[in-house]
Amino acid sequence: MRSSSVQLDPLNSPHPIPWNWVLANLTITEGSEAAHRQYYRSQSLISPDGQYAAYSRIQMQVHPDFAQSWVSSVLFLENLRTGDLRTITASSPLSMSGQPTEVNSAEAAAGTIAILVPIAWSATGDRILAREFESIFGSDIASDYAVIWDRQLNRTSTVAPTRIQYTNAVLLGWSQAHPEQTLFQAGNMGESSWPLWTVDLAGQTTAAPCDRPQVFGRSVNSIWTGPQSHL
Repeated sequence: MRSSSVQLDPLNSPHPIPWNWVLANLTITEGSEAAHRQYYRSQSLISPDGQYAAYSRIQMQVHPDFAQSWVSSVLFLENLRTGDLRTITASSPLSMSGQPTEVNSAEAAAGTIAILVPIAWSATGDRILAREFESIFGSDIASDYAVIWDRQLNRTSTVAPTRIQYTNAVLLGWSQAHPEQTLFQAGNMGESSWPLWTVDLAGQTTAAPCDRPQVFGRSVNSIWTGPQSHL
């Protein structure tokens, strides 16, 4: 049996999302008659220069019918010197529906999962790389997107492999061969081996069989890390 302390991940990613927490919330809701909301805060990822901390706030609307539940998130960047706080959001397919309005939240996001978590800074700390995991409850649809914030340009980009055939992509980190690009593993469900691909900011995708992922930054737990109060 797998220990409960081991973090599961739908795509077996080396940078797991809090999937145990999602599954636990669905289990607790069995037999419940009312929808409610749960929150989770990720670890902080400190930049190599110690100036920034990146962390995610994940919210889950838990519905008695699990297919009507939804999960969304926001990435926060905190300047540790000034205390300034900014938010980063993805522009991937489910990320917008995963951040519903007060008016149509249930209809807009029912069944969607969009979880954004920081996984790496660049070596100099001028860029942050986050994993946007997207899926739909009760389906085999699941894939990663890379969300990159450039500190100098104050620009956010969302990319994934393009012009190749795949059902699932897993973000591994920065490319070692091309540090300005991201490294994915992508392939079709049922295949025994998925190839490696580098993806640049324009989505240009190149086979990278000998590449390796790079990650920089220091993970820090705080008293706020993990499950939080629910409404």
